[in-house]
Amino acid sequence: MNLTKIDWNIMDKVADLHNVPTGAVNIRLNGQAAIRRSTPNVCVTNSPETGGLVVEFRAGVQGEIAHVPVVLSEPGLKDAVHNTFIVGEGADATLIAGCGIHSGCHQESRHDGLHEIIVKKGGRLRYIEKHYGEGEEDSPRVLNPTAKIIIEENAHAELEMVQIEGVNSTKRVTEAQIAAKGSIKITERLLTTGKQEAFSEISIFMQGSDSNAQILSRGVAQDQSRQIFQAALVGQDECNGHLECDAIIMDQAYIQSIPEIRAEDARAVLTHEAAIGKIAGEQLLKLMSLGISESEAIEMIIQGFLR
Repeated sequence: MNLTKIDWNIMDKVADLHNVPTGAVNIRLNGQAAIRRSTPNVCVTNSPETGGLVVEFRAGVQGEIAHVPVVLSEPGLKDAVHNTFIVGEGADATLIAGCGIHSGCHQESRHDGLHEIIVKKGGRLRYIEKHYGEGEEDSPRVLNPTAKIIIEENAHAELEMVQIEGVNSTKRVTEAQIAAKGSIKITERLLTTGKQEAFSEISIFMQGSDSNAQILSRGVAQDQSRQIFQAALVGQDECNGHLECDAIIMDQAYIQSIPEIRAEDARAVLTHEAAIGKIAGEQLLKLMSLGISESEAIEMIIQGFLR
């Protein structure tokens, strides 16, 4: 299956890929595996139960990277997957996912992805997922990612989840269960423009002693776009958790932030911060005094905030 210039442009946006990477890879193009490769340390196959992708990092491996981007460039395609990602005991792994849609017609293009992520005892995972849309302005582009995460004893995961631009509608659901001495850090960054809508729900359950969780959310809503962010940290044993959500609102946009911390054990220590505001005038003036136009200054502030 040949990849076009449009396909490669999308992969550059969501996975920083300009050609087929070395190592383990699965490039899903318009509902099919266009390129797939396993390595001695990373097995890439299909689940006989769900039909979805299974990526498994062998126990104890260090520094392994797998790329699993998804590209939709066929007009009006509705794509759905149920994937499983497994990091073996003691392994250190990086998984680069992401999905991009190019739509040049009035039909809705949509990708619904369910990802089950398991980081086994003593394992470490860095997971990067970027979402991007492009094409005709009135072409509906819909991305609905769901992640179910299990962090076993003394395992750790760091997730970077980014919506770059061009996604008309998204419903993002992330749920994690953390065992003893395990930890997770989730950083989510969302940009919406026009009349785009984004809903994000994150729930983390710290179930084991000395578990740790951190949620950092950054959102920028422009024009008439809408964002709703809902997050919950639940301490069910001796644990530490912090939730932070900051947003910039512009034009006639709408932002709602609903942080929740819930202790079900007297030894749980949970904190949260939340703020929504506009771009500060002094920031604009400072940049414009350097000869930068107002629009360029706004873009610099937004990109710096979302970085």
